[in-house]
Amino acid sequence: MTTVIITGASRGIGRATAVKLSHCSQVDNMVLIATNYDGLLETQRQMSSGVHSELIVFDLSQLWNIDQMVQSIYDKYGSIDWLLNIAGYADPQLLLDTTIDNLSQTFTVNFFSMAILTKAVVKFMKLNEQSQIVNVASTAGSTPRPGWSAYAASKAAVINFSETLSEELAEYHIAVYCVSPGRTATDLRKRLAPEEDPTTIMQPEDVAYTIYTLLTDETQCLAGQDLIVRNKKM
Repeated sequence: MTTVIITGASRGIGRATAVKLSHCSQVDNMVLIATNYDGLLETQRQMSSGVHSELIVFDLSQLWNIDQMVQSIYDKYGSIDWLLNIAGYADPQLLLDTTIDNLSQTFTVNFFSMAILTKAVVKFMKLNEQSQIVNVASTAGSTPRPGWSAYAASKAAVINFSETLSEELAEYHIAVYCVSPGRTATDLRKRLAPEEDPTTIMQPEDVAYTIYTLLTDETQCLAGQDLIVRNKKM
């Protein structure tokens, strides 16, 4: 029985990935996490009925409650096999305009919550024969982005964290992937580039396909790398 946790599952790349994985014969249970219940319901509606899904409304910035949530998931399903850290936050501001609250919220959602959630899940993944983690970063984490400094820095942290974990967790047969999408038509992207036409850039389904391929590729030859996903035609 394969149990999958997906954060940020109420929209964008998280929703597209949940829908795509719901058609994977390897997946039995999917735990979808987000703050928007209506969005989670819509994701569930679009998924294949052949997989069991559970919706959890949870604010990942509540770091102190993450361990308890993960424990409850493990108690219910008996294993946690795949973790997909897709939830993200952006409030782009110039350095001289940004606030402590903005810096704190950006790093809390994009990095701290992901790190704490991963730690909580790995305690159970160690009991498996093989597990997989996918962390969604961004090309902003590896290139200069004036005006996006907090967001870009938080995604750079995700990239380094993923590369480090790939080596650290190898002894437990846990494969760690880092996916860095380029311009993708999501609500988050609208906040970063509000004037951009979303029909001219990559779609969430394109990134979801990449994640699906990584998880179902038995060779795991791409673990531990910053995998840039970009549609060069756009």
